[in-house]
Amino acid sequence: MSPPIDLVKAIRTGLVSEVIAALDAGAQVELNDGKGDPGLPLAMACFMGHAEIVRELALRGAKVNFPDNREARSPLSMALRAGKPEVVKVLIELGAEVPPGVQTGLSNQELMLAKWKAQHFGASQAEEHQGSDAPPVIEEIEMVSCYGTDTSGLNAEMRRAVQDAIKKEEH
Repeated sequence: MSPPIDLVKAIRTGLVSEVIAALDAGAQVELNDGKGDPGLPLAMACFMGHAEIVRELALRGAKVNFPDNREARSPLSMALRAGKPEVVKVLIELGAEVPPGVQTGLSNQELMLAKWKAQHFGASQAEEHQGSDAPPVIEEIEMVSCYGTDTSGLNAEMRRAVQDAIKKEEH
């Protein structure tokens, strides 16, 4: 088989490990669709509801934004049409812009959290990791005194970053 065909088959199965194998074997993340437009793998993953595959493709360089995300072939539109709110959330976390008036199917809280993640984690991670296996930058904070300071938010972020790093190593 060829890497592009293997990638399409891997996306259909929904197995991230197979998608990674196809990409590592040389499949391009921006395959053209039947009309010659790039973005077939991401569009398929969005429509089929494979959130982790969407994240992997974006980290490998797939474009999550179109000049107008209302276009029917944009990743956001594909996820919305298929009724896949988890994928919509991941796309927003990765920096997809929601056009004014577009109903995402997410609650206001979920939408706000996804946008916050995009500002702090998602969009920058996709840009930083395109074509690089560099480890994430970890900021160290020295505190002379922190008696009475609630650090549970920092601890949760640290645990999540470690878990994400472990998951990436396993795949």
